[in-house]
Amino acid sequence: MVSSNKIHVVIADDHPIFRDGLRRLLEMEPEFIVAGEAANGLEALSLVEQLQPDILLLDLAMPKLPGLQTLRELSQTQSATRTILLTAAIERRQILEALQSGARGVVMKDCATSLLLKAIHTVMSGLYWVGEEPVTDLVAYLNQKASRESKPRVRSDYGLTRRETDILAAIVAGLSNKEIASRFTLSEDTVKHHLTSIFDKVGVSSRLELALFAINNRLTEV
Repeated sequence: MVSSNKIHVVIADDHPIFRDGLRRLLEMEPEFIVAGEAANGLEALSLVEQLQPDILLLDLAMPKLPGLQTLRELSQTQSATRTILLTAAIERRQILEALQSGARGVVMKDCATSLLLKAIHTVMSGLYWVGEEPVTDLVAYLNQKASRESKPRVRSDYGLTRRETDILAAIVAGLSNKEIASRFTLSEDTVKHHLTSIFDKVGVSSRLELALFAINNRLTEV
């Protein structure tokens, strides 16, 4: 595992020229160390496990294992690495999927150098970064994004209880079952029971589907 006061970064992109340029850019800044480079998603997973960097800069369009799938695989590990998705183009749904799959930031490849560096520092401080701005409240941001781009619809609570609504908001915020149990002083089995009930009521079969459904239907709005 790497250790120092500097920010250790792994770059994962299938274009050697882009990786080389990004590495040179980061190495010009005294606070960064490029710990490794990966040419595909599988290599990225291996390097994160081996090096435990502070930041993974991950391309969305990766061979062997696409960026979003790589994110989902990383979310199943205990790694403390924070992932920032780098992309030339991305759809709103993909942004939501990336954040729900564990990404801490989404940055466009054509952004200014200063913006990328600011995004890294923002993520290192514990916040999120999307596009050109820091995000201090992920749930509020996602709800706002959905409300701006979704057609008006009749609000429905789908028969959810107050506890189920609280758990739903925690799912949108990216909390695990263990974290939800701790937050609401419940057992993990009780959390699983509530999730099964929520799945049945809204008609989804996975946590990611549930989070996206909640955001698109504004179920977590205050």
